[in-house]
Amino acid sequence: MNKALVIIDIQNDITKNYKEIIDNINKAIDWAVNNNIHVVYIRHENLSAGTRTFKPHTRGAELAPDLKIVSGHIFTKYKGNALTSEEFAEFVSKNGIDEFYITGADAIACVKSTCYNLTKANYKVTVLSDCVTSYDKKKIPEMLRYYESKGSKIACLNDLL
Repeated sequence: MNKALVIIDIQNDITKNYKEIIDNINKAIDWAVNNNIHVVYIRHENLSAGTRTFKPHTRGAELAPDLKIVSGHIFTKYKGNALTSEEFAEFVSKNGIDEFYITGADAIACVKSTCYNLTKANYKVTVLSDCVTSYDKKKIPEMLRYYESKGSKIACLNDLL
């Protein structure tokens, strides 16, 4: 198994707009489980003193309660790019993962940074367009074009099902 479905930052502090995609993300999780694909959860924790969201050891930093949890592969990052999590990078290496399906929030920040850095590292990346959201949903089409311009493939969940 060298594929992983990555769910980025679907946490309690992502209250805006994630409810619109949670059903699709949960369907993607079922698809991954049924196809023996690793399911990986990435949590953001914000260590900056002046911020209020994603603070360590708070309810806001916890994964959202309506997100299906089917594995213990839960990794914490402190920057936008999921590969900056040493534990996640080690998991990828140890399991020989070379293909990623990306879901989550925020399309203009952490999803963008993770996709960019995965493709830059020569991994195959597919962004599930109906499984990503943003604080500014108007920017999602622009972000999908950006991901594609940087080497990611764009697909709808139904393309996989």
